[in-house]
Amino acid sequence: MNKTNLFLFATISFFVFSCKTEKQTKLEINNPVENIKLTSDIMTPEVLWSFGRVSEVQVSPDGKTILFGVSFFNIEKNKGNRELFTIPVEGGNAVNITNTESGEYSHVWRPDGKKIGFLSTESESLQLWEMDADGKNRVQISTIEGGINGFKYSPDQTKILFIKDVKLDKSVTDIYPDLPKADARIETDLMYRHWDKWHDYTYSHVFFADYDGKSLSNIVDIMEGERFDSPLKPFGGIEQISWSPDGKTIAYTSKKLVGKAYSLSTNSEIFMYNLETKQTENISEGLMGYDISPVFSNNGKKIAWESMKNDGYESDKNRVFIYDLETKSYRDYTSTFDQNAHGLAWAKDDNTIYFTSDFQAKYQIYKLDVGSGQISPVTKGNHNYLSVEPVGNTLIGTKQSISMPTEIYSINPVSGEETQLSFINKNLLDQLSFGNVEERWIKTTDNKQMLVWVIYPPHFDANKKYPAILYCQGGPQSSVSQFFSYRWNFQMMAANNYIVVAPNRRGVPSFGSEWNEQISRDYGGQNMKDYLSAIDEIAKEPFVDNKNLGAVGASYGGFSVYWLAGNHDNRFDAFIAHDGMFNLEAQYLETEEMFFVNWDLGGPYWDKSTKKTYENSPHRFVDKWNTPIMVVHGEQDFRIAFTQGMSAFNAAQLKGIPSKYLHFHNENHWVLQPQNGILWQREFFGWLDQWLKDEE
Repeated sequence: MNKTNLFLFATISFFVFSCKTEKQTKLEINNPVENIKLTSDIMTPEVLWSFGRVSEVQVSPDGKTILFGVSFFNIEKNKGNRELFTIPVEGGNAVNITNTESGEYSHVWRPDGKKIGFLSTESESLQLWEMDADGKNRVQISTIEGGINGFKYSPDQTKILFIKDVKLDKSVTDIYPDLPKADARIETDLMYRHWDKWHDYTYSHVFFADYDGKSLSNIVDIMEGERFDSPLKPFGGIEQISWSPDGKTIAYTSKKLVGKAYSLSTNSEIFMYNLETKQTENISEGLMGYDISPVFSNNGKKIAWESMKNDGYESDKNRVFIYDLETKSYRDYTSTFDQNAHGLAWAKDDNTIYFTSDFQAKYQIYKLDVGSGQISPVTKGNHNYLSVEPVGNTLIGTKQSISMPTEIYSINPVSGEETQLSFINKNLLDQLSFGNVEERWIKTTDNKQMLVWVIYPPHFDANKKYPAILYCQGGPQSSVSQFFSYRWNFQMMAANNYIVVAPNRRGVPSFGSEWNEQISRDYGGQNMKDYLSAIDEIAKEPFVDNKNLGAVGASYGGFSVYWLAGNHDNRFDAFIAHDGMFNLEAQYLETEEMFFVNWDLGGPYWDKSTKKTYENSPHRFVDKWNTPIMVVHGEQDFRIAFTQGMSAFNAAQLKGIPSKYLHFHNENHWVLQPQNGILWQREFFGWLDQWLKDEE
């Protein structure tokens, strides 16, 4: 269940579809964070939901101004709003240029730099609007029936491409028009639901239209009649589609499969559509895994994209492929680079590509010399870089860490020296005390070294004893990096006076392909031994109360908690499992993307070769459960159906084990709504406190 930047996408989608040496910066207007006065330096759920969430950094064509979005939440109204800000590339005051109720999304500079295009629900459906660079003179540009979901200007500004959903399949009421109130579905193939939505009989298509600065005309669907999606659902965005520099070609990502075939494969392709000939060419043919997010070089002679090797393996190494449009051949530039590559960005010289990559649980900026093929890091330190964009002689990137939400930085591409540009959350951060984050390397049962983050409570006193929480990561192939989460927030856990133990156990990336791939078909195996190695080592510390240990986690982390509940030899005193896999046999037939369970579980439970996998299913160890457990699940989670959580809770109840079930009717694999998020935190720590903190 590992996806790249999923939470950011989900947060923005929530806003849209629920209507969604330092250079000091002082926000001039409408930054709610700036006016908050705390009564304590300890973080609470309400404070966590008060941070402004920075995203989608765009530099103006003249390289002088940064445009970015900040999402703010109103807890009382239980909704978020997204504002747009600008800030000089050289540093200075950040200014809110919108300050609206409707919210602005998918913002970009127009190629001439005179206007900013963005999506807004101001006219009910999501449409393209434009405004001046200072936010004035807002004008609606598109009036597309049903709205659009993303757009890009052509380089010469004469056309705009956009994506929208097109209905191509028939619903029950289409088949039986005399039964307009019939509420049912008729299915004859798979993929009838995905992530958190039932298939709505539509497909996302790429369109282009003429643009005269005022409106769109001569609209063309370049995928007319095709029952395929571009970008890929449910998480792909406009980054999966690109204009060529001459404006004559559109490159787009699509997995041209449907139903059962779609559910079994990750084989997406890069297609090139010629606006003049109206012909489409597949330039990634022969590459069998995910191929996504094409980016043209500035001279238009090459195109780079992110590629995975194996069909069906969604967590394969993410490689850099470059296609030469003259020789019609491609090359893997990361064959000797045992790391992932994300967010490719060409430098102006067309000889350098910058990208982000995770190494030893930290995301850094890297550069690829296209001529020599050499790859080298630009940045270093304990942080996660989420994006990078070359601008003149500098780089603009977004960075976060366990102790800091995302902010914008400029980076010297030669020295790696960083300068913070945005300070959206400075007021809150100045008032909070965070615990120390320690990097430890712990020996595993097979004599390997494993990186474990240990997060200490604020105002830590080594003479006291603290209960400890083992954090079990989801994915399963997702590193425990320097992320700043708005639910599984390590500083939030530490603020409740817990020692947090967060291991990068077997099966996570950033420690080489062998470490990452070991977990496939070994659920409940070596990675569980890694977890126990981590908690056993930290529990030896004199400041850890080893009689009050807990284990928590979501998704594969939830599976881990369920498995540990039956295999922990009385180490733990409390468990919390969120959206976890409890019964692997049921999971195989309940999930939607069959390629995932086929790869990670090895195939269906009726196949004799998978016997070992299914014998290690957590539900088979319930007879050994003896520890209080809290179960959380979202009803709209189609990746791991909520019946998994209910089954685990029911088992605990029938065995007479202290247990609690927290069910969210309108949440999916995550918890995205403010009041639900705060409720989650209160119940989470209420349960842990009940069982891990001795009464005074």
